[in-house]
Amino acid sequence: MTLARTSELIESAQRAAIAVPAFNVITIEHAEGIVAGAERANCAVILQVSENAVRYHDGRLRPILAACSELAVAAEIPVALHLDHLEDEDLVLAGIVQSGELGVSSLMIDASRMPYERNVEATASLAKRAREAGLWVEAELGEIGGKDGAHAPGVRTDPEEAAEFVRATGVDGLAVAVGSSHAMTSRQAELDLALIERLAQRLTVPLVLHGSSGVPDAVLRDAVKAGIRKVNIGTALNVGFTASVRGFLASDPGATDPRAYLRLGREAVAAEVSELCAVVAG
Repeated sequence: MTLARTSELIESAQRAAIAVPAFNVITIEHAEGIVAGAERANCAVILQVSENAVRYHDGRLRPILAACSELAVAAEIPVALHLDHLEDEDLVLAGIVQSGELGVSSLMIDASRMPYERNVEATASLAKRAREAGLWVEAELGEIGGKDGAHAPGVRTDPEEAAEFVRATGVDGLAVAVGSSHAMTSRQAELDLALIERLAQRLTVPLVLHGSSGVPDAVLRDAVKAGIRKVNIGTALNVGFTASVRGFLASDPGATDPRAYLRLGREAVAAEVSELCAVVAG
């Protein structure tokens, strides 16, 4: 199957009133596990590589994205490639320039740490360049939880401010603060479903839910019904991956061949992906 485009997957999800699951890739085992799990669920997915993951790979975009691209092309289901949470302007520009050859069809410009006006200015400028290159552009208004930002208790995305932000920046999708939080290892987040509905009614672009690993399945389903169209998931995969590796090494302290335990980690990712695909895109 040919490499899919994020815009096409999002548009399809909008027509079907479901969400596209977007899974964070750190290693090739993550990418392989995500594709395997998505194939089991017969679910289109987005493989996304964050700025933190690029930093882990010594600042190099090409190797991990090239691997993701090859896996996407060989997959039995549609797979798109996305660059996530890009804060460094040079990395945004590098992603735009290299997007065509690497198969990237979307990126997230994260200027959310800046004051509102500066966020708008930076996002609008970079979004214009990205869209000229044919990329679907996501942004964030406020800081998603786990960064002591917009998901502090009582803080939520304001629909009117969000509508103005979208108008001023020209972005194609918006990550909103509705109760989720990055890096949660327990699934206890409570989402403001009424706010999601108001945002979906007010905005002209699809809503993106970050920090979805901490949201219970039933609440994720309700969030999709309320209007979420892209669901980002990372920590849940790492929890399963790490638990499998830790369990293997604890049972066999003399193990030296990484293939034995990385295979288990990859399978844990695949199992989690298959289940989450059924939740948000079923």
